[in-house]
Amino acid sequence: MKNTELEHSKAQQLVGLVDYIPGAVVTKSIVKKKTGNISISSFDTGEILATKVSPFDNLIQVIDGVAEVIINEQSTLLEKGQIMIIPAHSTNKMKANERFKILSTIIKSGYEDVNL
Repeated sequence: MKNTELEHSKAQQLVGLVDYIPGAVVTKSIVKKKTGNISISSFDTGEILATKVSPFDNLIQVIDGVAEVIINEQSTLLEKGQIMIIPAHSTNKMKANERFKILSTIIKSGYEDVNL
């Protein structure tokens, strides 16, 4: 299996990790573990990420452009630098009225009974 994570202990330029590709959504894994994932995605203008439901919360941060995030049919525009938590078990999708890039962090639950 190919390692899709970034090289450890090396500085990276976040926004430059994925390029915009005409007519496409591009996603790159930054960290991919059994306990959660961090990824970066670019959306070209007009692209839509299909409606989905995740069993986990998803923290998204817009790092370039403006994203339209639709959660349970409620639309919100997120600008560069803004974050939002997409709640677990909600229907959600993203639309690119203009191109944008997001950082997505999913931490899989299951450790609620563990005291740290």
